[in-house]
Amino acid sequence: MNFSYWEIKTWLSKTDFCIVGSGIVGLNCALHLKELYPESRILVLEKGMLPQGASTKNAGFACFGSLSEILDDLKSHSQEEVTELVEKRYEGLKLLRKTLGDNKINYKNNGGFELFTREDVELFESCLENREAINKMLFPIFKENVFSLKDNIFNFKNIQNQYILNTFEGQIDTGKMMEALLQKAHSKGIKILNNIVIEEFVENGNSVKLKTNQFEISTSKLLIATNGFAAQFIGQKVKPARAQVLITKPIENLHIKGTFHLDKGYYYFRNIDNRILLGGGRNLDFKGEETVNFGFTDLIQNKLENLLINTILPNTPFEVEHRWSGIMGVGNQKRAIVRPISDNVFCGVRLGGMGVAIGSLVGKELAELL
Repeated sequence: MNFSYWEIKTWLSKTDFCIVGSGIVGLNCALHLKELYPESRILVLEKGMLPQGASTKNAGFACFGSLSEILDDLKSHSQEEVTELVEKRYEGLKLLRKTLGDNKINYKNNGGFELFTREDVELFESCLENREAINKMLFPIFKENVFSLKDNIFNFKNIQNQYILNTFEGQIDTGKMMEALLQKAHSKGIKILNNIVIEEFVENGNSVKLKTNQFEISTSKLLIATNGFAAQFIGQKVKPARAQVLITKPIENLHIKGTFHLDKGYYYFRNIDNRILLGGGRNLDFKGEETVNFGFTDLIQNKLENLLINTILPNTPFEVEHRWSGIMGVGNQKRAIVRPISDNVFCGVRLGGMGVAIGSLVGKELAELL
């Protein structure tokens, strides 16, 4: 394409900071860079029509880890590391709410509930035995106990008679969150171009030259914020992880309210607009879901529908209206990778399925690397 003088001058020249990825991390990084360098010219490049990956695809959980997930993390991380993970997630959620405001993201604190199937006796008992110790571990962060017991008030079937309640967990409207972030970025003079695919980039002294499917451009600093797609750009240990989701049609007199976790968080569901949104099942086929391709499989979708029929909505007629998937970035460690790749290239990736919780903080930390 032959760009006009105006297009080149306005969008494609004198770029101080170029950010790859217009999701939660990328836009928060851009906003913080604008605070640090008010006169800078910032360009965000996004390969999708909308922010691809997980930022507009996630379930909208404002969470920081269920009790069983925290116990599972303690098997591969030290207590200090797990405490730090939870604290970063909690601080990240507070930063998100401060940045955009609760009304803009439709934040609601309906609590988070962890369910255990009738077969999960050992896991349930382990959580009960360790609940007091985990509450004590997290007390310095929350200043009160996080996890308590709650009877099965929503009448789910084929589960233990009690849930584990997290009163600090909330829910947001993912679409409104991203819309608000985009609006705020535009209002600060941050330029965002969509449908731009990065083909390669090369450092040249004090700048980085990028070749895209539409144009070539130079920038002083390049910041990679593509999470699950990061491996194609940088030599970091980030694996893509697809998450499949479905949502029902509106259900009359739906009484379920809150965010819900099942099977160590591998399944999750919530209420939204009188519907049930349900996702998960990656544990049924870890290798198959280690992909950057969007889509869904009968294996996982059938399992999700089975959960709706037999556990979540056993006595309520429902219809599935829509299905989709998102791509997360995971690895052997839960801590996000926020580091320089070289003198002029930086990355903030591998959010481990906690993008809503830590995306704002990772974006801020990425901007502060410069």
